[in-house]
Amino acid sequence: MTHFYFRINIPYNSFQELYRTPNTVVKVREERGKMLQIPALKFVPFFSQLGVRGRFELTLGENNKFVSLQQVGQ
Repeated sequence: MTHFYFRINIPYNSFQELYRTPNTVVKVREERGKMLQIPALKFVPFFSQLGVRGRFELTLGENNKFVSLQQVGQ
């Protein structure tokens, strides 16, 4: 498995727009510099009145298949 770490700060209104648009991706740069595209729907469990904020760990399995997304810090 491959693990990527990144920080994100998407305000409430901005994320609400992303969430409502089908097949939208969030582009992030992980801590080692690689650009990642993650479906916006994967961030819904972390959506609050502040939007989506914090440090996250993305885990990918074989063929870069999504395994998990976890918040690992603020």
